[in-house]
Amino acid sequence: MTERTLSIIKPDATRRNLTGKINAVIEEAGLRIVGQRRIRMSRAQAEAFYGIHKEKPFFGELVEFMTSGPVVVQVLEGEGAVSRYREVMGATNPANAAPGTIRQLYAESFTGNSVHGSDSPENARDEISQFFTEADIVG
Repeated sequence: MTERTLSIIKPDATRRNLTGKINAVIEEAGLRIVGQRRIRMSRAQAEAFYGIHKEKPFFGELVEFMTSGPVVVQVLEGEGAVSRYREVMGATNPANAAPGTIRQLYAESFTGNSVHGSDSPENARDEISQFFTEADIVG
């Protein structure tokens, strides 16, 4: 089934000009980029976006990191886009990421792991709506 997922290319990757290389991995995996914009996340946006982790010890560090530089927010579309993109991203901890995955290729650290992807179709809809309107998406 064709679905959509949110991707965020994180500040560690935009700082190193990796957007094009990451986009190539995404497209080679059969996903289409149907919405894309480069933004600077505000503290309020980052806190709201990662609110599910508010009680975790890494929350403050994550918010600081995500607001430390520009990010590229994207809507990806394709067959089983949520699970497909999660495979393409690789494990959250880059040390455990499979060869050829975005995190294995480009991550700097556990926090600086280059990309975020939605973890379910329901969360994908919610996350996409935080950055895009339907009119922004050119599917």
